[in-house]
Amino acid sequence: VTLALLDAANDKDSEVQDQVRKSMLTLGKQQPDRVLAMCQDYLLKHPKLVVSHRVVVLQTIELVVGCRIEEISAPRIKSIISLASDEMTRSKEVIPDWQQAASNILVAVGNKHINDIMEEILSKFQPGVLPHFFVVQTLANLSDSNYGMVPFLNAILGTMLPMLSMAKQDNMKWVFSSLCHFSESILEYLANLDKAPDPTVRKDAFSSEIYAAFDILFNNWLQSREPKLRLTVGEAVGSMCHLMANDKLEEQIPRIIPAIMSLYKKNTEHYVISKSLCQVLEASVNMGSRVLETQLDGLLLALHQQVSAPVDYSDPPTVKNHNEALRCFSLLNSFPDRLVMYVLQKLENSNERSRMGSLAVLRHLINSSSIMESKKLLILASIRQPMADHSNKVKKRVVQVISAMAHHGYLELEGGELLVRFIVQNCALHDTYQDPEDVTNEALRAMCDSTLHLLTTTVGRLADVLWPKLLYYLTPSQYSIATTPLCKSLIVLGNKKKSNQEPSFKIDFTQESINIHPNTETVWEKEISTAESLDKKQWDDKLLKLLSKTLTSIDDDKWVCQFAAEATRYLSTYNNALEEKSFLYRCIGVTLQQCLNKEVVKKQLQEVLLAARHHDAIEREQGVATGVGLCANSHLEGTLAKLDEFGKSDAFKKSPSIFNLLKERNEVEVEKVKSTLILCYGHVALNAPSEKILNRVDQDILRCISKHFNTKVLGIKVETKDLTMKLSLIQSIGLIAKAISRCVKKQGYIFSRKQELDFMKSEPSDSLRTPVRPLVMTTCANLPLDPPLGESESFDLLKVCVNSVFSLPPDTHTPEKTKDEENLDPKQRKALYKDTLAALQELLRSVLARDPSPDGLQSIFKHIESWLSSVHDHERERAITATSNLLAYYLQNLNVKLQSMVSFHNLGALLGRLSPRCSDPQPAVRAAAVDSIYALLSIQLRYEFSLDYKDEAVEGLPSLKEALENPDHSVLYKTCSDLTKVMTKRLPQQQLTTMVFMLFEGLVDSQTNCCRASSVILNTLLNNRGGGLQDLVRVAVGQTVLILASQHLQTVINTLVNQPLPYDWTSEMWMALGADPIVANQIIEMVMEKLSITAPYVDKKESMMRGGMTKVATNQPLAMTCGLKELLLNGHTQEPAVGLFPQLFSCLTVRLGASVGVMAPKVAADALRILLARAQLDEVMKRLDEDNAWDAMKEQNTHVTGITLLAALAKHAGPRLPAIVESLCPSLNNIYESQRITVTAFFSELLNHHVVTELMLIDVLMNNMMERISDPCCTVRMLAVRGLGNIAVGSPEKGKLITLEAMSGLSKVLLHLDKKNVHLLVVYIFMKIKPFLESENDDIRCASILLMGNLSKFGSGEQIFKDQIHNVLVSLLLHLVDPNTQVVKACKYAMRVCAPVVGSEQITTMFQNHLHEDKSLHYGEFINDLTKYLIQDFPGMLNFYHISVIQFFKSSWSEVRAAAAMFIFLLGNIQQEQLSHLNMSTISKLVMLLQDPDPVVRVKAAEAMGHFH
Repeated sequence: VTLALLDAANDKDSEVQDQVRKSMLTLGKQQPDRVLAMCQDYLLKHPKLVVSHRVVVLQTIELVVGCRIEEISAPRIKSIISLASDEMTRSKEVIPDWQQAASNILVAVGNKHINDIMEEILSKFQPGVLPHFFVVQTLANLSDSNYGMVPFLNAILGTMLPMLSMAKQDNMKWVFSSLCHFSESILEYLANLDKAPDPTVRKDAFSSEIYAAFDILFNNWLQSREPKLRLTVGEAVGSMCHLMANDKLEEQIPRIIPAIMSLYKKNTEHYVISKSLCQVLEASVNMGSRVLETQLDGLLLALHQQVSAPVDYSDPPTVKNHNEALRCFSLLNSFPDRLVMYVLQKLENSNERSRMGSLAVLRHLINSSSIMESKKLLILASIRQPMADHSNKVKKRVVQVISAMAHHGYLELEGGELLVRFIVQNCALHDTYQDPEDVTNEALRAMCDSTLHLLTTTVGRLADVLWPKLLYYLTPSQYSIATTPLCKSLIVLGNKKKSNQEPSFKIDFTQESINIHPNTETVWEKEISTAESLDKKQWDDKLLKLLSKTLTSIDDDKWVCQFAAEATRYLSTYNNALEEKSFLYRCIGVTLQQCLNKEVVKKQLQEVLLAARHHDAIEREQGVATGVGLCANSHLEGTLAKLDEFGKSDAFKKSPSIFNLLKERNEVEVEKVKSTLILCYGHVALNAPSEKILNRVDQDILRCISKHFNTKVLGIKVETKDLTMKLSLIQSIGLIAKAISRCVKKQGYIFSRKQELDFMKSEPSDSLRTPVRPLVMTTCANLPLDPPLGESESFDLLKVCVNSVFSLPPDTHTPEKTKDEENLDPKQRKALYKDTLAALQELLRSVLARDPSPDGLQSIFKHIESWLSSVHDHERERAITATSNLLAYYLQNLNVKLQSMVSFHNLGALLGRLSPRCSDPQPAVRAAAVDSIYALLSIQLRYEFSLDYKDEAVEGLPSLKEALENPDHSVLYKTCSDLTKVMTKRLPQQQLTTMVFMLFEGLVDSQTNCCRASSVILNTLLNNRGGGLQDLVRVAVGQTVLILASQHLQTVINTLVNQPLPYDWTSEMWMALGADPIVANQIIEMVMEKLSITAPYVDKKESMMRGGMTKVATNQPLAMTCGLKELLLNGHTQEPAVGLFPQLFSCLTVRLGASVGVMAPKVAADALRILLARAQLDEVMKRLDEDNAWDAMKEQNTHVTGITLLAALAKHAGPRLPAIVESLCPSLNNIYESQRITVTAFFSELLNHHVVTELMLIDVLMNNMMERISDPCCTVRMLAVRGLGNIAVGSPEKGKLITLEAMSGLSKVLLHLDKKNVHLLVVYIFMKIKPFLESENDDIRCASILLMGNLSKFGSGEQIFKDQIHNVLVSLLLHLVDPNTQVVKACKYAMRVCAPVVGSEQITTMFQNHLHEDKSLHYGEFINDLTKYLIQDFPGMLNFYHISVIQFFKSSWSEVRAAAAMFIFLLGNIQQEQLSHLNMSTISKLVMLLQDPDPVVRVKAAEAMGHFH
């Protein structure tokens, strides 16, 4: 095994190499001496082995030695040392991988046997002879890892020093330099003398040798052109300084420091240089060097450059270099004045990198050095300069320095409050969008927040510095963003002072009361009151009135103008508080009202329009426009002029100028600026003096609005699609309309602006996202239209508004989010719905108010009535609510005198429409319907009698609403009947017919309850007033059946089916139902469903005397078949007959089968013939007629022949055939034998035709035939066999498929057979299917495994069957990793169901617990556990298992070969005494798998071989 693994050690796949090493290590752990001996022999017998192969073997030796060093015998250790030494030095050339692997063995052995190692190595480290590169390298590595090396170092140094001058090649110089690192080992040894093997070793014992080595390295090798060598020498020099004699070091410092610093320019690995420099400085400082100060200038410059270099935290060497450079600075603190002055001078340099480096040094010195205590005031003064730096990176470093200063008492000194202010200022930074590589404002702000919190909670001495100073930052607006961190800190400080009862907790804020102007006192004393409680709008209005009165009382125009200018300047400070900002705009408007200086007014208006953030809706609508409007109250001319001027300015031309200025400051769009101006005009109209406005509306206001709203492209007027502009226009028109309606002189004014009100048409019907609808409708309702709208305009307006609102989804519906718009939250959406419905009601009332007559009412109601019978509850509720409110408004405003000459001619139509709604499923709809009927009848009474006429029965109607709250149908219909009795008394005779026709339409209402209510009302109406309606009723009867069927199909069909046979007039009814294709379609589907579940016949005794049984057809199926025949005779049924052809054909064919041998007319055959005619299969009908197939189908002895003739014509069915087959399949499992015969005969013949192959039906039909082979009926079995025989004709290419289907079919058949029928065949079947377990075809492999599982129930308890299971057990276990998932599932199933037969309780439990098709399986663990049980329970089978497994080493699937290798693991679990039972020669065959083409297999083979120890 070991030899095979050694051969495989050089596998081209790295994973296989790793596994070979692991397996070798596993074997080596068990028998280290033996494995090591074999590795040695292997290397000795193969001297010409390729390097990579030798390396793997040597690495294996190192691994075994490393983990079993204690257990390896002394002779073996010596031979290993000798081998490794020979391997390492055999080639004079440096071959790194090979020689390093050998060197590593020596280092690993050295951990335990240092003396033996040193004896071997020193034999190759002779004076006067330059040693092998890796001899020196091994010594260097040993010194790094082994304490025991130090006592040998003197001898090594003595031998090495003469060699240094002999080393000419850079690589030898490099390795000798590496060896010089042992000075670190010496220092570590001396620091731990108590644990050292030789405690007599002293530092001065090495000084002279170290200096001699230093002399050569420093003077000769440091100047090398090879960067790697220079760096290694520099590193060695640093570590040597600690062991050099003090006088020698003092002498060399002026040379060493500049030389090491010069390496910074020549090498990129600065960390090594900084570390070496740090060691030199440490050694110098420790001995109190005097010459070090002479090097200070150069040192500070070089170190500052290193500290200022960018630090990449993803690159550890840059971080280490930064830290080493800072450590160097702290070592120089013995020169405090020069050090601090240098750093502070560097702080003045504005270069970002330099300043950041200086701040890093300053922070390090503050934290690490006590010498800074005397420099505090100087540092406090110097830190101000970097605090003013604009760079966030610098500010971040400043914050870190301030944090360090706070912990060391700097902030309590004079000037410390400036540092606190710096922190707070940066807590208040605004968000920015900048380069992510920079420190963002957000990051700096978060850091300052944390720092402030840290200083508050951890630096106790700062409490009196921060309290109460932090309070002063809460009120200025520039610190508003810092409010949260400030408050958190103040709470901590306040609570601490309060709990400690410190006197400073109480703060005395003594403040003078300042009066803004002497004239205001009287006004304020009178107006300002704190007792009143007001809502927000009242409060705002009161404040504006107070402002106006205050300005009037001041009576100083210059003061007022200055106040307006100051207020305008403050606008930008409220950008984060829009409500307050909007109020400030209104204050500016009120102030400008009081301004007498027209130039100041124009200037401030310009400032307001320029400074506004036009893209913000609140600021635009509640702020700018309102403020400008208020100004117009006193300055109409000036305001309009300024708006016109601004509208013509550069703000509307995309050119450099004002617009770009705006764009830069506020990022506005032209459309938003236009929206602001349009709104401004509306508010100007609303606030302007009423005596002036009418003359200005058309020319100055509406003309300008239109100009802004409609742009021109190539001279053509184009309407905007911007939502904001639409809303602004609607609001503005509404405000203008309100302004005009307030004017006393409005009578003579013609308002002709109507075309802007079509926006609702473009609103989406499936969602309510914007307030366009309510705004449009409110505006339309308030427009003082003169002349009024024409009929077509009015119709269009109502149609658009009603449809747009009623079609909206319910207010609970959340529309899909669009990319342009945000969704409203549920509360906002509910409010918007409420406003929209209220606006519609207002509009409908305003339209009715212009024509308060029955015709006016009808012109509105015709838009609502179609919505009353909607299928959606929310739509019906909106429609009936709108109707109820409209009728209540009509009743309330009815002028009898005016209407006395007119009759309420639409009462009947309205009652007919509304009365069925009294039984609507929705309680709210029922209540509103009663209110509507009450209002209608009250209106009729006023027309008929007088304004104050009361009818007791009508007045009692509202009380019926209580009864309608009960959802019980009988209560609802009784209430409807009572309601009808009241209506019929008040309904004029001439309107009776109209109401009846309306109720007829109600019979097909979308709500079943309302249909029934229509019927109840109609019935009551005809009973009470039906005397004169006979002709009308007669005409409606025929149509009514069809109408009823469209709503109550089940009832109508049940009634017709229960009519006695043979049919008379019922035939006409069935045919009439065929007139509506939709109804006909529903009837066909219903009849087919009922035929499929109803018994076609019953068995009855022929007579008392004769004992035979006769099949008698049951009435309902026969009646339904007759009905279908009559229905299909109606030409309108062609569409449903063709649409449902496959299902209907299947249904009638099965029905025909059920009628064979039954006493009844063979109607199904006639119906089937009509169906073929409807489907226009004329060729099929012609052939069937020629062959007398119809007659053959009807007779019991020729039925199969007739069905065969029908199936033979299947090619004419074309694409319908798959659906026919699908519909017929369920009947194969029917309890009625005759139906199974019919379908099997049909399928059997289909298999005789190529069309089934073309339509891919062969599998379905073959599966069905296989199932029918076990049918209890002999005829069915015969037909199934015939069908399978026909496959050869219909599909000759089915060789493998027939094999597959035979096994699949046999699996299904077995489920229905008794054990006694199959028992003798089990073993035979097993033997026949075993070869298929390894079939290349996935489906056949899967089917054979499933069949094997299904056979298990027939062999339980039989030894011979148990043997068969064990014969295939290995195959099943290995196919658990089959590449095909279906095969894996089949294996799990087969093994689970075969588990009880295996003969081991433990294995049975394992199979049943772990092998579930839908659960994953950890195959390695499973096989490992299973083999233990196999060894334990079936020791006699192990040899057989081995032979079986080895056969799978040549499997077609790499997964199976890998699993076979894994299975061999079971040898690792066999006790030593059992090994003799096995044919161990089989194990050697595992070696073949180490040459497998698949690396996964090779890995598993190597892994398996590791277990043979």
